[in-house]
Amino acid sequence: MGSEIGFGIALALLGGALNGSFPAPMKRMSGWRWENSWLIFSLIGLILMPWVAALATVPHLTNVYHQTSWPVLVKVCVYGFAWGVGNVLVGVGISRVGMALGLSMILGITSSFGSLLPLAVLHPEQMFTHRGLGLIAGTLVMIVGLVFLSIAGRRREREQSSGQSSSVRSGFAVGLIICILSGIFSSMFNFAFVFGDKLKQNALDSGASSAMAGNAIWAVAVLAGFVANGAYCVYLLNKNHTWGVFLNREGGAGYWLGGALMGGLWFGGVFIYGMGAASLGVLGGMIGWPLFMTMAIVAGTFWGFVSGEWKGSSRTSYGYALTGIGILFLAIAVIAWGNAA
Repeated sequence: MGSEIGFGIALALLGGALNGSFPAPMKRMSGWRWENSWLIFSLIGLILMPWVAALATVPHLTNVYHQTSWPVLVKVCVYGFAWGVGNVLVGVGISRVGMALGLSMILGITSSFGSLLPLAVLHPEQMFTHRGLGLIAGTLVMIVGLVFLSIAGRRREREQSSGQSSSVRSGFAVGLIICILSGIFSSMFNFAFVFGDKLKQNALDSGASSAMAGNAIWAVAVLAGFVANGAYCVYLLNKNHTWGVFLNREGGAGYWLGGALMGGLWFGGVFIYGMGAASLGVLGGMIGWPLFMTMAIVAGTFWGFVSGEWKGSSRTSYGYALTGIGILFLAIAVIAWGNAA
């Protein structure tokens, strides 16, 4: 049992590392506008890969959906669409405040809402057990780490924008608000997984393994999320007249592959997280989620450093950022300790 829990924790962390890395290829696609990159990412990561995975791993998938009640399917779709709105705001938010700070804020809020609220609603009796207290304590530690990362990001913004116009600096505040809203909406993704448990059970009854049954949920949830992402991309492509950018020779096939890689990293992380949550037992979706999100924050911060977002920042700013990352690793340890009981 202990080895299975350790395996589940490792998968949740690996999934988070992949998921937090998905925006990184966009940094190398400067010849495309945001909407071009995001549309390719959405087509690959939100439609193609989830449905290929579901069809390949869940026997009799059509019957699984047919046997699931409409209220459950509607709930999964609504939460998936809300997550899709949050996912659109991810791209908008990190374009304003940077990947390191943006992902830290968004994923931190997503982690808190996405784990504690389902636990309070579905398993209130677990709130003050060893596992529940470990989750609460780990989430509080994670918030402290996010405070340090936020201070680091704000200092970096001031240091890099010194001498620029006030209108440029004011974009940071707007970006911060967008990131907060994105975090709230994005937490609905785990709601789809946790509150769609009946759909997962039907997949198990059809012959799917416990590690793969969650793919039946992901396929529906992210398809609903694609509606928001795809619609916003099409709106921007029409507004900015950027359909023709897809035909530009600059970047060529590399840009298309970059967009596909974004989708692959994103859904790969989700796919592995689902396997990890299944290994963590009945509270897997609530225990695994903050581990998944915390590692995604660490990965996003790392790629922010690598891409040069922090170039020109002071040692003090770096110190705050590294301290924040260290505290996030402590949060992982606290949650793992609580789950090991």
